[in-house]
Amino acid sequence: MENLIIIGTGCAGWTAAIYSARANLAPLVLAGSQLGGQLTTTTEVENFPGFPEGIQGPDLMMRMQEQAEKFGARIAYEEVVEVTRLPDHFLVRTGEKTYEAQTVILATGASPRHLGLPNERELIGHGLTSCATCDGAFYRDVPVCVVGGGDSACEEAGFLTRFASRVYLIHRRGELRASKIMAERALANPKITPVWNSHITAYLTDEQGEMAKVRLQNLVTGAESELEVRCVFVAIGHVPNTRFLNGLVELDENGYILQQRGTMTNIPGLFAAGDVADHIYRQAVTAAGSGCAAALDAERYLAGH
Repeated sequence: MENLIIIGTGCAGWTAAIYSARANLAPLVLAGSQLGGQLTTTTEVENFPGFPEGIQGPDLMMRMQEQAEKFGARIAYEEVVEVTRLPDHFLVRTGEKTYEAQTVILATGASPRHLGLPNERELIGHGLTSCATCDGAFYRDVPVCVVGGGDSACEEAGFLTRFASRVYLIHRRGELRASKIMAERALANPKITPVWNSHITAYLTDEQGEMAKVRLQNLVTGAESELEVRCVFVAIGHVPNTRFLNGLVELDENGYILQQRGTMTNIPGLFAAGDVADHIYRQAVTAAGSGCAAALDAERYLAGH
């Protein structure tokens, strides 16, 4: 019987592991299919406190893992397929075995929706991203584009005007589906150019393999064109990684885990941390903070039971 199982190894999972290991809970971390989470697909991280010179995303995750292991966290490189609540503990099943735990922290994150184009995976971190706050500052005085038509897309486009020379807002429809105030704010910005009734059909790279252009198709006329951009910011939403829970916890209308008291879900002893429960901030530092909170909540829950 484990005191605590942590599912996920992004900022939230590793921070929860560091705090719970220092509390002598000897947590077991189940790494899943993407060790280190979304930051392993990011190159330079400039906004994580304590690294004024910046740090590579994979390096930051490796250092967090080393810190967690230093204090006694154990890691199993397995992917969880099911979590079951029993009267007094949990069963956590992977493809290889079943574990028992008194408490569980869900830190499985959320996966950004992409367009499904052929060279997408190779371009992540090389001119393709889903986070303007994370990567916008790398694209100063060059043209970029945002894909989407909702509030998030408008907010990302507005943020990017602080850095980019021009921001193209590419949307499949002839009007934005964002709230009225967000749409008006975006369209009134002189640095934002809407590209209506269009979608991207291809990413075109330069000799170094970095984003150089996108190929567009007008969905009304069928006409194709090319647009020079140095980065594509995809803002068509995220998918919380909760499918394996099979309805165990309460979710909001977008699939994010609802927290009831602190980081605890509606199931006593089951906690959520990071992007799997956060559709607002989605930053490495906020995920780390919620991982800390979940570890403290789990420790207090164990002490009280």
